[in-house]
Amino acid sequence: MKRGGFPRVAGLLIIPATLMATLPPGLAQTPPVTPPATSSPTPPATATPPTPAPETPAASTAAPSTPSPASNSTQPPTSPAPEQKATPAPEQKPTPPPATAPKAQNTDPFGEAQTLTARKVVMLKGTANWDNAFETLTGSLKTLSNFLDKQNIKPAGNVLVVYTSTDDTGFSYQAEIPVDQDPKNLSRGITIGQSPEGKTLKFVHRGSYDNMDNTYEAITNHLDDKKLEAKDTFIEEYITDPLKTAEDKLVINVFVPLK
Repeated sequence: MKRGGFPRVAGLLIIPATLMATLPPGLAQTPPVTPPATSSPTPPATATPPTPAPETPAASTAAPSTPSPASNSTQPPTSPAPEQKATPAPEQKPTPPPATAPKAQNTDPFGEAQTLTARKVVMLKGTANWDNAFETLTGSLKTLSNFLDKQNIKPAGNVLVVYTSTDDTGFSYQAEIPVDQDPKNLSRGITIGQSPEGKTLKFVHRGSYDNMDNTYEAITNHLDDKKLEAKDTFIEEYITDPLKTAEDKLVINVFVPLK
């Protein structure tokens, strides 16, 4: 604070000199009374505000209340870290029930040995060309079905078609429906007989009648591979009713009698 008191002392010395210059000449010769240097007040010395030193105890008194030395640091308080919001757990979807394994498709027998037993049937013989084979066969089966309906006789098994001879242009056949009782008043062309019997190989065809050529070709190849000799006849058993089932949905068992 020494630099603050210096301007004030200099001001006091300049004021008496100014007064002497303004006095009348008579009075000017009177030597001015110079105030003793010691009597001039030195306000700066007494008016000097207390230095910060006396305030030191205030700072020292705050020290005991500090819980830890770390609080005396002059560094600004560290701002608290932003609160981290908990990330919500992903919504757990209910576990779907385990998928049901698809049912294994039944493998159709192909060349399975099977022995046929003769059964009583009503039959209707005929011939047909390959071009209209299916229409001719279903026509004969419909005739037999209508005949049994009139007799109130229910079929005792699946309808059969027995091919008795074939060539490149057509074939001869017997349409047969198994029965448990003898019908009366047989219509023209309808007879009672027995279905084929004996050892056979069983094959399965699925699909339209027109696509049976592929099945019969596979059958021929199978017989050649096994070096088996078949008879001239073969039997078709219609698992699905050919009179009510769409042609491309047919399921037919093919039995090939062996020599």
